Amino acid sequence: MIEKAFLDTNLFVYVYTDGDKEKHNTVSQLMGNMLIDSEIYISTQVLNEFYVSLAKYKRTHEEITGFINEITQAANVRAVSLPIVEQALRLKGKYGYSLWDSLILASALESGCALLFSEDLQHNQIIEGSLRIRNPFVNVE
Repeated sequence: MIEKAFLDTNLFVYVYTDGDKEKHNTVSQLMGNMLIDSEIYISTQVLNEFYVSLAKYKRTHEEITGFINEITQAANVRAVSLPIVEQALRLKGKYGYSLWDSLILASALESGCALLFSEDLQHNQIIEGSLRIRNPFVNVE
C-alpha cells in the first residue's frame, strides 16, 4: 500500500543546500525511497518558506524557481485555504504548536496523510488520531 506523507520545508532545504552533509544525505535517501513507496504532499506554505530559506543561502531567483519546479513535479501541492487556516487555529489551541507549524499539521491532515516528516515537531506524536510525526534524524522509535 502506498502511504501518503507530508514533508516540512526544512527537509527540502537540506536537499538543496550542502551546509549539513549528514542531513542532506539522510533526507536525499528518504526522499528517494518515498518517490517509490509513497505519495508526497506539501503545501503552498512549504513552497513559500522554501523560497525564503534558499534566498538566505544566496541562491538566485532562477535557481530557486528551478528547484521549486522539481519539487512540484514530485509532490502533490495543496493550497492553504480558509478551512486549513481554521483547522490550524484549532490545532494550535489544542497542541500548542506555532501557527506556522499548525498550518503544516492542518495541511497534512487535509491531504489525508498518515505521516508528517519534520524535525521541528515532537517525534512520534500522533495528531488527531491519524497523523504521526516523524523526525527523519531520530534513529530510535
